[in-house]
Amino acid sequence: LGAKVIRLLTMVKFAASLTAAAVLAGSASAFAPARASSKSVAMDAMSKSVPFLEDPKNTKGYVGDVGFDPLGFSDNFDIKWLREAEIKHGRSAMLATLGFVMQEFVTLPGMTHVDDANLAPAVVGASPMLQIVVWGGAMEWWTNKGKVTQMDMFEDPERVPGKLGFDPLGLSKNKTPEQMERIELQEIKNGRLAMLAIGGMIHHNWVTGEALF
Repeated sequence: LGAKVIRLLTMVKFAASLTAAAVLAGSASAFAPARASSKSVAMDAMSKSVPFLEDPKNTKGYVGDVGFDPLGFSDNFDIKWLREAEIKHGRSAMLATLGFVMQEFVTLPGMTHVDDANLAPAVVGASPMLQIVVWGGAMEWWTNKGKVTQMDMFEDPERVPGKLGFDPLGLSKNKTPEQMERIELQEIKNGRLAMLAIGGMIHHNWVTGEALF
């Protein structure tokens, strides 16, 4: 009987020790910093728009950033210069999209009407087209004060890509930073859409040989 009592007491002490150890371990883990799983860390490092590619680090902080840089341009070129190019191409594409559609329905006085906007350059001749190129280059040179290359365009650290002081309608006046960010996001998204749209419309006419509408 005595041996059984001793064995029982030993088992009780052992169980009590295990319980105490479990309680202490649980208390310690409650105050220990949580460790992110390797899977979640890996997911955070991936692009939101292209999940199988790493998130580009140089596009961070720019309005409209969705982690899309599959060719790694931002790792090899000045991100400010790239941003300026995107904004300007977007603005040009928005104007081009509108002009491409209006060409089919509106003809300026003295001009020959053609339904297919792709034929317009051939109809008007080389001179008007060269005027567009020359004036576009002149505006680029003037707005950048002659600094039009990737090496010198952003020598001034205060120079913000795309902000050229052109706001004749005063759309940016009395706007909060949040409101300005929303306007900038609308511009960049519409510009991206327009670049896709003008490319699609031009190729539609080339492939089908017909006007848009």
